[in-house]
Amino acid sequence: MKKSFTLSSQHSALYTHYLTRVFVLTLGCFVLCTLPAGALQENAKTCETRFPLSKCVNSVAQLVPQIARANVIYLGETHDSAKDHENQLKIIQELHKLNKKIAIAMEMFQRPFQNVINEYLAGKITEEELVKQTEYEQRWGFDYSLYAPIVKFAKENKIPVLATNTSSEITRKVSRQGLESLTPEERKQIPPFSEIRTSPEEYRKMVLAAFEAHQSAGHGNSKSAERFFLTQVLWDETMAESIANLIKANPDYQVVVLAGQGHVVYDYGIPSRLERRLSGKQITQHSILLSPPDDDSLPSNKQIANFIWRQ
Repeated sequence: MKKSFTLSSQHSALYTHYLTRVFVLTLGCFVLCTLPAGALQENAKTCETRFPLSKCVNSVAQLVPQIARANVIYLGETHDSAKDHENQLKIIQELHKLNKKIAIAMEMFQRPFQNVINEYLAGKITEEELVKQTEYEQRWGFDYSLYAPIVKFAKENKIPVLATNTSSEITRKVSRQGLESLTPEERKQIPPFSEIRTSPEEYRKMVLAAFEAHQSAGHGNSKSAERFFLTQVLWDETMAESIANLIKANPDYQVVVLAGQGHVVYDYGIPSRLERRLSGKQITQHSILLSPPDDDSLPSNKQIANFIWRQ
């Protein structure tokens, strides 16, 4: 793609919004869905039978004692599920009762806007200004009210909130032209190229299978599929680097990570990349999927997560 062009600010925003929705809906949500209330009994059965290597839970009281001592806790969400976000808040509240030194790492905010988040937490700007100045609507787009109670709880209890994600400008450029297209200044905003690793192969196959669902509907081609995967990996590596930097600076803090399930399952995304960056440090990571995967093709002979919420 040697041809270059400049998007107007309006078209750039629309493209970024489209790109974000495709990425997070396909991979963050990982083609997952929450089952209706009438399927609860079936869901309870299939959780144990389909994912025998994971522990199936259905209450905060059951879950929290098992994760309370972990250094890093991933709450893998379906982004538009109100129930997932309600459970995230409940889990964070219970963890905070046990340990005041916790931090919340959020995929929903992009790293260049960390200072804006800090100003909100310090009471210097309003929630409305937080949403506007982080360009949340353009860069993430899911209803902010889903996350507002979590961010408010963090503010009220002086809990750090970490913006972990890659900026849309970088994502957009990499998805269209590859990593090599980034300028030296842009490269400073992401991990070094040597730390952006597309392994394991199982992860690539999983992500491309999700992409093909969109491709069959007329979205993209083989080259865009590979760059789609590269962008997913870039998100993973950037988020892992953000969390690793936080832990290195605050080794006594427990970090609760809010991210789409596609960044958490099988430890392919953030967990393995964080572990690599903290090699030599004794850390415990626990992953929780806040709704059971609905994809029957997912392998059950390896642990998809430590815990799965049965609904």
